[in-house]
Amino acid sequence: MKTTSIMIVGVGGQGTLLASKLLGKLLLDEGYDVKVSEVHGMSQRGGSVVTYVRYGEKVYSPVITEGEADYIVSFEKLEAARYLSCLAKNGQIIVNTQEIDPMPVITGNAEYPSDILEKIKAAAIKLDALDALTLAEQAGSSKAVNIVLMGRLAHYLGIEKEKWLSAIETSVKPAFVELNKKAFELGYAQK
Repeated sequence: MKTTSIMIVGVGGQGTLLASKLLGKLLLDEGYDVKVSEVHGMSQRGGSVVTYVRYGEKVYSPVITEGEADYIVSFEKLEAARYLSCLAKNGQIIVNTQEIDPMPVITGNAEYPSDILEKIKAAAIKLDALDALTLAEQAGSSKAVNIVLMGRLAHYLGIEKEKWLSAIETSVKPAFVELNKKAFELGYAQK
């Protein structure tokens, strides 16, 4: 069995680590060997955060390098552009259409690129873009963007929706289970 590589990328505070924890638990429950690695960067200050999740029959390293990611789940458009070179030739990228200004934009030293998704499409990359922030707010919290995106990723991994929902029950604090299940369902329902 081939090893599958997933990168989860975003900005500090968006919940990339919870998403990778949920995904790792789900894949372990499915009987895969799973390796997860986190690269924090300046996460506490809104900096770039990336998590690697690799799974298969036997996985020797969690690290994903250029051209190896079967899937990239990006919590923000600029982060999608930052890690695009890591996507495998026939890889799939799932992008939240939200924009979070990095420090150079905040300080006025740069402008946020206006055509990120168009450039990705023009490069003939398989792009699945959705407004995960609005869906998270519909679920009850803007902080549920991560779980909305996991709902969208579920379509590509071929693992039953009920198993994802069960993993949510054991991966999040009890007070937030129903909110996260709703967020997952909203992401999952996007076609």
